[in-house]
Formats: sequence, C-alpha cells, structure tokens
Amino acid sequence: MKGLSICHSSTASSSLPGFIIFFITFCVHKLESARFTVIGPDHPVTAIVGEDIVLPCHLFPRMSAENMEVRWFRSEFTSVVHLYQHGKDEYGQQMPEYHERTELLKAGIMVGNVALGIVNVRPSDEGQYHCFVQDGIFNEEAVLELKVEASGSAPQISVEGYQDGGIRIVCQLAGWYPEPEVLWRDRRGQLLSPSTETKSQDGRGLFEIKSSIIITENSNQNLACSIRNAYFSLEEEPSTFYISDFFFPRMSPWPVVWSVTLVISLVFVSLTLFLLKLRARANVTLDPDTAHPYLVLSEDRKSVSRGDTRQQLRDTPERFDTERWVLGCEGFTRGRHRWEVEVGGGRFWAVGVARESVGRKGGISCSPEGGIWAVERWLGQFRALTSPETPLPLSRAPSRIRVCLDCGRGQVTFIDAGDEAPIFTFPPGSVPGERIRPWLWVGGGSWLRLCP
Repeated sequence: MKGLSICHSSTASSSLPGFIIFFITFCVHKLESARFTVIGPDHPVTAIVGEDIVLPCHLFPRMSAENMEVRWFRSEFTSVVHLYQHGKDEYGQQMPEYHERTELLKAGIMVGNVALGIVNVRPSDEGQYHCFVQDGIFNEEAVLELKVEASGSAPQISVEGYQDGGIRIVCQLAGWYPEPEVLWRDRRGQLLSPSTETKSQDGRGLFEIKSSIIITENSNQNLACSIRNAYFSLEEEPSTFYISDFFFPRMSPWPVVWSVTLVISLVFVSLTLFLLKLRARANVTLDPDTAHPYLVLSEDRKSVSRGDTRQQLRDTPERFDTERWVLGCEGFTRGRHRWEVEVGGGRFWAVGVARESVGRKGGISCSPEGGIWAVERWLGQFRALTSPETPLPLSRAPSRIRVCLDCGRGQVTFIDAGDEAPIFTFPPGSVPGERIRPWLWVGGGSWLRLCP
C-alpha cells in the first residue's frame, strides 16, 4: 500500500506541469481567436419593392475581412443568399431566387465592412438574414430583419350599381405590400363595416383589394375610403365624397348611378390634384445666417461654393462655426417634398436633410444620431451617412441628385435625377417628427446648386 501511494504521487506530480501548459495554451488560443464581433443594425431595415437595398454589417473592431469567409444566409446555414470564400464570391450554393441579384460590397472590406447589396427587391425577400463571418476556427454572426413594402395605387372609387335599395360604392387599390387595411369612415371619422371585400396577390406578390359598401337614403352619405399600412400604422390620405338626398329619388336607379359617377369623378380629380401638390417640387433656397464663414453663397441663394478665406461674419447662434455646412431656408413638418441639387466639380461634398435643432457649434456627428440624413462623396467613394457609413455601389457619382422627403413616414430617399436610378433610402421612421430643412456640405473645389 505504501508503494502504491508513492507511485500515485509521482504520476500526479509529473502530469501537473503538462496540465498547466495545456490550460495556458488553451486560454491563449481562446484569447487569440476571439478577435471580433459581427454587428448589424439594431432595428429592421426597410426596402421598397423593385428598388435596391443594402443590408449593413461590419466587424468590430475594424479589421480586414478580405481573407475571411462571409456568408449571408436565411433561416438555414445552407440557405445561402451570398457566399464569399478564399477571396472571391462563390455562387455554387446560392439559392436560385438570389441569382444575379446580390453583391458583397467590397469597397469597405479592408476595414471590416461586409454589407450585402440586393437589387430589385421582391416581397419574398422579406424576413431574417444572418451575416456570418469566419476566420479560421473562430466565427461570429449578426441577425437582422428586412421588411419589404410597396405603395401602390391610391384608393379608386367607382359606382357598380343599384343594390338593396341603395347605391353600391366600391373602393379598389392594387400594388401594395404588405397587405394593407382598407378603412371606410363616416363624416365623424367612425369606422364602417364594408359589405364585401376581396383580396388577391398578383404575380409579384403584391396585394389587390376590392372593398364595397352600400349607401342608402337613410344611411351615412358622407364617406371616406383610406388605406392603413400594416407595418407603420400610417393612414394614407383618404378619398372622400358626399351623396345628397337628391340622388335617392323614387325613380329608375340608372340616372342615380350616372349622377353619382359624375360626382365621384370630380372628387377623384380633386384628390389627384391634391396629391400631386403634395409631391410637387419644393422651391428651396439657402439660409445665409447658417452658412459657415468659409462658404460663399450666390446672390439668388441657390448656389454655394468653398471660399479660400474666412469671411468676417457675425458668429450668431444659428451659424455653423466648425463644420462647412449650410441649411435651407425652408423647413418642412408635414407632407411630401422634393428638390434637386446639381453637383459641380470636386471630390468632397454631401447632400441631404437635417433637423431644425441640429447642433451649430463644435464638431457634430454627420449621421442620423447627429440629426443628419445624407449621401456623400469622399474622394473616390460614394456612401450614405448611416452609422457606420454605407458604401453605395455606383459606377459613377451622380451629377444631379433628387431629394425626396416624406414627413408623414419619416423617410428620405435619394435618386439620381439623370437616369432616375435609386441611390439610397433611409427607412420609414428614421427622420423624427420635427421641422426638417435641406442641408449641404461643400469641400474644397466643389460647388452645389439648388435647381429651379
């Protein structure tokens, strides 16, 4: 027994250094492997059907992902949306529905940006996406949500006959996603139940809805038909009309139908003109009281360029004193507005919108967190000023940019006015419900002009 005890003690003594070496090696290996985390947006990304979208994803801390595996997939690891391996794109495992529709944006891959671009967004693209990055045996992933929407036709009202002692009024719409809710309201805003409602989806997966209601002489004759978005609970401008007692005489129903059709046609024309007015181009000018002293404004306050010397201007609370920025005079709190900016020369400029309360003194974050929603050209790169920035896969920088602001949705969209190609959209709800103004940044050798 004594000999056995000595042998056991000797074995434990000899194995202890090996265990310590293994433990230290294991810990060092773990420390070396855990080199980054994968970060995606903490809110859903919204895309418009038929347009392009960028799904943001990057490594933290910033490092090159050029020699790593980057796999974008859906619910299953093998449901590959896009795969980048061994320094190149691999398409053998890609799902057929994404063929020739995806691109890993490699402009920022050296600093860990592994964002994915998807072109011609479809309703079927909606759902969860996994951004998976692997380096050797170590891997991390981020999960983000893509929501898809399409704004189709405005409610179109028609008369479809005389039924059950009243007039059958129909509200139709098409081209919407996700499935919208059609609402009938009386003159007090109270909801009314439709008589019938049919729903269908076209070949692209967009919804078509036909809802009807019966108007009788003793029922509600002042009606409104509107649409509510299933995601954002935003109700579109309603189509409204009023039917007086004159249209319910004791006579053949067909004159009544023709009369109602005439009234509704007039109302629809008025509604169309109203919506066109909401979408009309805004005549914006630049506010000299906000311009940085290095910026030179034209007499008509339409153009701005970068000067060589600092002007002697009053340092008022409204004026930017550090950033070479200027705001537009006009501010918007409701409705839809658009304007165009011509870009001339230079490799440093930015175009967008800012909230009224954006900081004017000292360094300010050029991002939504700082109250800025914009696209920028910086040297040879073109990018959206998200946080972090989103590289935009454009073959050339646009010479004329259209800015489309939708205050109701809290959304701003940028379009290449030259070929009508979409550039970038900050998703609905991004822009807060406060006064929003045009915003420009001008670098050396550049100039920007607000188009009439």
